[in-house]
Amino acid sequence: MSVSIEEALIFFFVGLIISTIIIYVITKMFGEKEGVGTAILAALVGAAIYALAYYFLGEGLLAALIAGFVWLLALGSLYSMGWWKALGVAIVVWVVAFFVGFILPTVVGPL
Repeated sequence: MSVSIEEALIFFFVGLIISTIIIYVITKMFGEKEGVGTAILAALVGAAIYALAYYFLGEGLLAALIAGFVWLLALGSLYSMGWWKALGVAIVVWVVAFFVGFILPTVVGPL
């Protein structure tokens, strides 16, 4: 099944918006003061990190672990937070994103 460039862009931007909202809400829950712009940047940086890791290392656990570690570095840097706080934020973001990704496609139906 091939995907057109328009469909790919729609999926990318919808994913970016959803990721931004999740990151923004979770970082606010953790007491961060940065705004939506930082959440957008964190979502974009995360997408780029994972895309590069999967491109160079293939789809597998090693790529996911390395990308996750690098995203922790980026998240900590963007929000000026320590390792443990960045790890806590990342875990909550990943859990919420998993459930949103599980629930959302069943709500809107096939696109």
